[in-house]
Amino acid sequence: ELLIPSMRCHARTNIMFLKTHKTASSTILNIMFRFAERYNLTVALPADQRFHLGYPKTFQASFVEGFQAIGQNYNIMCNHLRFNPSEVGKVMPANTFYFSILRNPIPLLESSYVYYKDDVPAFRISKDVNEYLASPMKYYHPADYRQNIYARNLMWFDFGYDNNAKDNKNYIKEVLKEIEDKFHLILIADYFDESMILLKHTLCWDLDDVVYFKLNSRSQDTVQTLSPESEEQIKTWCSLDWKLYLHFNHSFWKRIEETIGLKYLEKEVNHLRTRQKELMEACLSDQGPVGKDDIKNKSLLPFQSGAANILGYNLKQDLDNRTLRTCQRMVMPELQYTSYLYAVQHPHKKRKQLNLTWQRTSFQK
Repeated sequence: ELLIPSMRCHARTNIMFLKTHKTASSTILNIMFRFAERYNLTVALPADQRFHLGYPKTFQASFVEGFQAIGQNYNIMCNHLRFNPSEVGKVMPANTFYFSILRNPIPLLESSYVYYKDDVPAFRISKDVNEYLASPMKYYHPADYRQNIYARNLMWFDFGYDNNAKDNKNYIKEVLKEIEDKFHLILIADYFDESMILLKHTLCWDLDDVVYFKLNSRSQDTVQTLSPESEEQIKTWCSLDWKLYLHFNHSFWKRIEETIGLKYLEKEVNHLRTRQKELMEACLSDQGPVGKDDIKNKSLLPFQSGAANILGYNLKQDLDNRTLRTCQRMVMPELQYTSYLYAVQHPHKKRKQLNLTWQRTSFQK
């Protein structure tokens, strides 16, 4: 039996989370923002009217609001960016904890397809995900590579590497080693609750720091069923992501066995789920998330994209102030939370304007 963490460690507060796309990372962003508020930490937020840190451009320190004035005194960085360790190192302190999350590339590609259907040339001109995967090169033109990043090896791209690189054994080994050297922990979205427990232990946080409501998920009816051929094809078409995932899925379970053990993990996961249920019962007027048209308070509407119906939550009426505050934070979508923290941290700047439908222009250079 392990000691209670609080007896032997201090909560880590300098943290860089590389927010990858379509990997449950919006839920982690919400966890990071709530943690920052709880401990009154400074978040490295996107400058000006932007909601991500320059993505898909390679990250530069100047993409962070106030960088010139604040220097290396940020505690938390977690908005979307394309990883660039030297520039991130200018913003984050030397003792920063780096972590990220990966997801099985098979469901990831399907999710990306539905979400970015209208914006990615390779997706736009194919009928559905299976047609696209039957012959990707028919639709995926390397000349459009900037708009097509969502269509191939997306995680590889987010980590700062060339998502159209040749699958070469030595190259892959080198990249995996670089990622291992830079990141202290890589979580796996397919085992999200287990990931939260591992994160909690590694950072010496409390259960309430990692409890969450699933954010930015979509309704089941927008999921496209992949044929067995398509599933196999993804392993080849996205072979860089596939190898990345296999490698870190393996190290994830090894890490759990070496640190908390499977038995203790199961106990902790059950605690997390019990606590999550308690909070859902306290906060929500429905049993769980609802479709975009059923969200009563439009200020809690998540950003909508492509053919996906992005779900959100309805809070109970008449919650006392303290509960309301907690519940609002739990369900606050990414853009609203970013905008809110920005206004708190940079009160003299023009507030970020929310636009909850995807603007095609966001992709044009």
